[in-house]
Amino acid sequence: MAVARTRSVALIGVSGRSVEVEADVGNGLAGIHLIGLPDAALSEARERVRSAMVNSRYPWPDARITISLFPASLPKRGSQFDLSIAVAILGASGVVPAERIAEPFFLGELGLDGRLRPVRGVLPAILGAAEQGDATVVVPAANAAEAALVPDVKVVPVADLRQLVEWLRRGEAPPEPVPDAAPATTRVLDRPAVDLSDVVGQPVARRALEVSAAGGHNLWMLGPPGTGKTLLAERLPTLLPDLALDHALEVTAIHSVAGVLPPQSPMMNRPPFVGPHHTATAAAIIGGGSSVVRPGAVSLAHRGVLFLDEAPEFPRHVLDALRQPLESGQVTVSRSVGSVTFPARFILVLAANPCPCAQADDQGANCRCTSTIKRRYLGRLSGPLLDRVDMKVTVARSSRRELMADRQFVESSKTVAERVLVARERAAKRLAGTPWRTNAEIPSSLLHADYRPPDDAMKPMTSCLDAGTLSARGLDRVVRVAWTLADLAGKSHPGEDETAAALSFWLGVSA
Repeated sequence: MAVARTRSVALIGVSGRSVEVEADVGNGLAGIHLIGLPDAALSEARERVRSAMVNSRYPWPDARITISLFPASLPKRGSQFDLSIAVAILGASGVVPAERIAEPFFLGELGLDGRLRPVRGVLPAILGAAEQGDATVVVPAANAAEAALVPDVKVVPVADLRQLVEWLRRGEAPPEPVPDAAPATTRVLDRPAVDLSDVVGQPVARRALEVSAAGGHNLWMLGPPGTGKTLLAERLPTLLPDLALDHALEVTAIHSVAGVLPPQSPMMNRPPFVGPHHTATAAAIIGGGSSVVRPGAVSLAHRGVLFLDEAPEFPRHVLDALRQPLESGQVTVSRSVGSVTFPARFILVLAANPCPCAQADDQGANCRCTSTIKRRYLGRLSGPLLDRVDMKVTVARSSRRELMADRQFVESSKTVAERVLVARERAAKRLAGTPWRTNAEIPSSLLHADYRPPDDAMKPMTSCLDAGTLSARGLDRVVRVAWTLADLAGKSHPGEDETAAALSFWLGVSA
């Protein structure tokens, strides 16, 4: 008997860490012992691996088996280590050549009959393996499309343990696995396409949506129900350009770790849209978990849109927890098992009714909310949170005449998205050589140095600063929006018109 080594990958948040799996089959009381900080799911691998090997007609060693996962100080979680443990035991038993399993990475959960089941987090695991150089990764057939997204990595898809063993023995490429046939009753229905032209009677809100998409700015919409706040928010992703390759890999990796990656389209090249219910907990929004830390809604909305409908109904501590990711573009979740950092750079869209009863005074409805009740209701959105919202828009009810007149001015999402793309290209050209791609990402220090608007253009803001109606953080937000308005207008720098419009957006007095 001997020792065999192979490799797998442990996930820490959305980062993959290489793990060396050693198997020692030697003298002693028969049994299998797993060491190296395994969690409960990984400890159960003993029974799964044994049943998979026996049912695949391979001998189970009647000896003491010790499985070591290195580095021992790194916590290992999940069932993706099943395949590497089985291969290491087969190598130590002489069933497969030990030299054939030393270099590849093995990922996958074993069924009791030897079938290889898909696991979550394959994309970040493959990215972690790719950091080791020229890598070969064996994955379940169901994860093959996701694994193939990583360039310069040889992906070997297998359907079961027997197919893998025969490949290791012969040294030949395994045959392409046959995908499981979908049940005859299963039918995938495409979600009806949404378009900005569906929203009529809200020209200011549509303009704010365009500015938000062009610069990546946060938006707050206040108005009675039925005025189109939700319709507008749902159409914001249709104005955003496709994700760049590096951003697409980031977004796909997060959704893979969360286990919500669509199997039909492993690469997410469109900005995500996440709209949690107002009963969601802080862990659901920010991320968390007891033993396994999972990404929350702010990370699932990375490079996309996070929409909080009925925002004042969310618990205040949940809303205030958004302040840190809004500033830094990432969120760190600390638990007893350790700290995990997830990316979280998103466009925040808040929607709120003017009062708890949501009755509109301008339509003659019977609203009985006092000014104190209204102030307390909207006060759930704290000042520090609203200070991080670039634009505030009042969405009022439109009369029949206004609706009819506005129909000739509505534009399709495609038309507006073209202007957004041009504005983003102008911003990207201006920000070339920096790590930022949109105006919303420019840090405060550079806003008042390299990207400071002319003194004439700063006059509307300086007067508000003197009057105390504009904070220092608010000044930064206004300057960023002014740059976006200049990009949409095709100007080289913001003028007084752009800064005044950006200031009115920030103060919520746009008309």
